[in-house]
Amino acid sequence: MEQICIHCYVSGKVQGVWFRASAKEQAERLNITGWAKNLSDGRVEVLACGSKENMKLFYAWLQKGPRLAKIDAVSYEEMEWQALTSFDTL
Repeated sequence: MEQICIHCYVSGKVQGVWFRASAKEQAERLNITGWAKNLSDGRVEVLACGSKENMKLFYAWLQKGPRLAKIDAVSYEEMEWQALTSFDTL
């Protein structure tokens, strides 16, 4: 099974809407490790690592976010594999 990491910036109404906590729930459900953190410019930065199959599902979720979020754009960059042990909110 191919393992990949993706680095994303999510913009829109993504802070104050439980985006990071919801991303953590989704990641744990899909056996994905990494982190999500708020940025001072209002975006959320996400690093996620897991199977290529599950990363497709997680990326699709990032484009919708939790119920109260309004996603304007999600940048996507594939990264070198990092063996992380959990998904954290920073």
